Amino acid sequence: MLRKSLILFFILLIAAGCSPKNYKLLQGGDESYGSQTVSAQIDYRILKHDRLAINIYRHPELIPPNLVQNGILVDSSGYISLPLIHRVHVAGLTQTEAAQKLERRYAKYLKDPALNLEVLNKRIYVLGEVKNPGPVKVDKESMTILEAIAFAGGLTDDAVRDSVIVASRDASGRMSLRKLDLSNFNRLQASNIFIKPNDVVYVQPSSTKEFKVGSGSILEPLKAISTALSPFASIKVITD
Repeated sequence: MLRKSLILFFILLIAAGCSPKNYKLLQGGDESYGSQTVSAQIDYRILKHDRLAINIYRHPELIPPNLVQNGILVDSSGYISLPLIHRVHVAGLTQTEAAQKLERRYAKYLKDPALNLEVLNKRIYVLGEVKNPGPVKVDKESMTILEAIAFAGGLTDDAVRDSVIVASRDASGRMSLRKLDLSNFNRLQASNIFIKPNDVVYVQPSSTKEFKVGSGSILEPLKAISTALSPFASIKVITD
């Protein structure tokens, strides 16, 4: 009797710890999300630790080849270091604003110092039920959510298409969540589905996937318990 009670206790304990709801990311007590949209006209602002590609058209020799290939790192204070003009603060500026600031500095030493500046490490992160989850490189100011999912290999069969979550941070670092319905064409047209660099797209798993993961987590320990208790069952049969 004691042995049966212990087995029941272990089963209940494992079932409680392996609830399928634990499989979901970005859980919260309140399922309401902001409905704000993101404009297609997004001016990306340079962040600390970004890498910048800078090309001075008439004087390409000023930028060392290794910095052309790997980009110039924005340090933890928001500065970059360049020949002639030395340290320049660029964090918080758009790419156009940063380029204009550098041109003004170089104008003291060069004639017509036109240059191009681009952030090399712009990424969108696509997680959850896509075939190739991870970072997606962004080579423009913004990207649609459908493009991001396509670059991530597309949705899996277990994806929830009517409740895709996008997590974004504003300039002050405050995070907001919005929920998009990719299954309804009219809603898709009505909402602005553009996302910006550093956004996180999370495609939730279906209830079927949650059940499969949760039940698998429960069954594996039960198999181990059954294997461990099998000698006792054999002894009981022999005794009988």
